[in-house]
Amino acid sequence: MQEPNFRPLGATAISWVPDFPKNGGLMSYGATINLLDQFRQAAGHVDRILKGTKPADLPVQRPDKYMLILNLKTANALGLTVPQSMLMRADEVIE
Repeated sequence: MQEPNFRPLGATAISWVPDFPKNGGLMSYGATINLLDQFRQAAGHVDRILKGTKPADLPVQRPDKYMLILNLKTANALGLTVPQSMLMRADEVIE
């Protein structure tokens, strides 16, 4: 795979998709995605709706875990210095 070249764009990109930095992007930050848990939660909502609960009465469910993934190779190519505090907080650092 060819290394991406972000310098001509004049912008740095950040995504919520975990594969973004793994494929050359600078970083991603977003909720972890566990499809099995999402399917279970959806099934619970469907069950409650079929038993008469109004959809508006269902609780809003938020993610409980977020992931920060940094790509130092891309940061270096862009001439960026990533603070040590950010490196320590990252769940994954790609070098």
